[in-house]
Amino acid sequence: MNESFNKELLMAEVGAPGNIFLLAYPGNKSNEVIGYARLRENNNPGVLKDLNTLEIARIYVVENSIGKGVGKALMHRSLAIAKEKGKEIVWLGVWEKNQKAIDFYTRWGFEKFSDHQFILGDDVQNDWLMKKAVSY
Repeated sequence: MNESFNKELLMAEVGAPGNIFLLAYPGNKSNEVIGYARLRENNNPGVLKDLNTLEIARIYVVENSIGKGVGKALMHRSLAIAKEKGKEIVWLGVWEKNQKAIDFYTRWGFEKFSDHQFILGDDVQNDWLMKKAVSY
């Protein structure tokens, strides 16, 4: 995790073309970030190759803010950005064993359409790919 999410790599992502970052702050005027989303334009898996998409590459909320509407706010804004940009599909990958996240995405109307393996450290894991049509 420290190799994949260190400050230098995250800062490089911020400046990369096609990336959009959303930061969530608590309502008490604190400058502490309590969640973020990373969106990527047209980073399509093969089955979506010809569609105009927005990927939710990451959506994270600090543990003590889970269940307080932070993820909901980030998702709401992510979908609004997809609509503003004229996207057809919003998609994401979620670890197959993260049932809490799968349930969250399902409540938002995402459906599994494929899966793929990824390596975290030395461990091969499986992500579900989920998508949702952008409603206009």
